[in-house]
Amino acid sequence: MSHPTDRRREVDILARTIYGEARGETVRGKEAVACVIMNRVQRAKNRGSYWWGNTVEQVCHKPWQFSCWNRNDPNLEKIEIVKPGHRVFDTCLRIARRALSGTIEDMTNGATHYHTQDVDPPWSQGRPACAEIGRHLFYNNIE
Repeated sequence: MSHPTDRRREVDILARTIYGEARGETVRGKEAVACVIMNRVQRAKNRGSYWWGNTVEQVCHKPWQFSCWNRNDPNLEKIEIVKPGHRVFDTCLRIARRALSGTIEDMTNGATHYHTQDVDPPWSQGRPACAEIGRHLFYNNIE
């Protein structure tokens, strides 16, 4: 069983990632980002380990996976300074708690990757999105 401090840290990191990646999205869009992170953790658990990490913290902090944590990303400062009491961040905290407790239905069809509709990353080319939620396209066929 995890320690309460570990759980709080996990909730905080997941909420900051949701905030950094999808704060302008609806609750459903924020939940979809949480689902991608949890899908990665579950895939790692099923396989014993995975290149993107085995825990929420490892998955969120894996370099170049969730751009809000990249040192050169303008969102980094925003996710570092936001505190509970901020309306949107409080929503992200609630979503993070629900995701970690397994009470969010995965509307992404098992997606482990996503990107905004504004970009066309090389890894997505020629692959069909498995879901479109808000301004994000989701993929479940990326290794």
